[in-house]
Amino acid sequence: MATQHSRSAARLMIAPAVILLLGWMLVPLTMTLYFSFKKYLPMRGGDLGWVGFDNYVRFVTSSAFWPSISATLIIVGGVLAITVVLGIFLALLLDQPMWGQGVVRIFVIAPFFVMPTVSALLWKNMFMDPVNGFFAHILTAFGFQPIEFLVQHSLASIVTIVSWQWLPFATLILLTAIQSLDQEQLEAAEMDGAGWFSRFGFIILPHLSRAITVVILIQTIFLLGIFAEIFVTTQGSFGTKTLTYLIYQRVLESQNVGLGSAGGVYAIILANIVAMFLMRIVGKNLDN
Repeated sequence: MATQHSRSAARLMIAPAVILLLGWMLVPLTMTLYFSFKKYLPMRGGDLGWVGFDNYVRFVTSSAFWPSISATLIIVGGVLAITVVLGIFLALLLDQPMWGQGVVRIFVIAPFFVMPTVSALLWKNMFMDPVNGFFAHILTAFGFQPIEFLVQHSLASIVTIVSWQWLPFATLILLTAIQSLDQEQLEAAEMDGAGWFSRFGFIILPHLSRAITVVILIQTIFLLGIFAEIFVTTQGSFGTKTLTYLIYQRVLESQNVGLGSAGGVYAIILANIVAMFLMRIVGKNLDN
């Protein structure tokens, strides 16, 4: 049993790490809040004084704000739907005995380790290019006109690119959950006459509920800050300007640090609202 002296010594030893972690989080947040109340133009006069909540009002009333929120949520929702559904399918497939199973799993997981900028360039130039892309050659071979995916179906294209990156992560988590399933339970259900769909709906899917909620929570945290794929492919055009990309434009393109900082605060608020909503779902699943 730990004594008061040992507990005090433990707190003292972890104190530097805690202080460093708090500083790592609180210093950028404090600076963001500080600049959000100022008119700060580094290339056009520098610090021009306090403006109060003017930056917040300007950011939220701009014509690009609500479309950026909508684009962000559409991309996040689309990627989550694709990765969860296909992740379950791939996890079930990879759980079956097959020749070269280890190699197949490595190839399935490999896209997750590709840098976002590289994968975006790959899809943009090798697959979605309307002249030399793979899809253009396929459509031409069947007598159809090539499609400019990043112009005509821009949001769907971004969702496809990001889903390709995150599908291996979802598959890996769900495969681990499937492998922890009691096989005797499935065998007993099969002997009782339950078909595959019944076994999937009443045994496999409930067993995967916790893994699915973890996948949704982790992916959402990262997807709310999606930027590289949009910067490389559409640069925010054709309805793909997310909240993160809008903040980038305000800070770097407009050189308005105060306005961009206000946008950063809005991004923090949005992330916390989504996180609280998802944590309630995760908490309910973990309690069951």
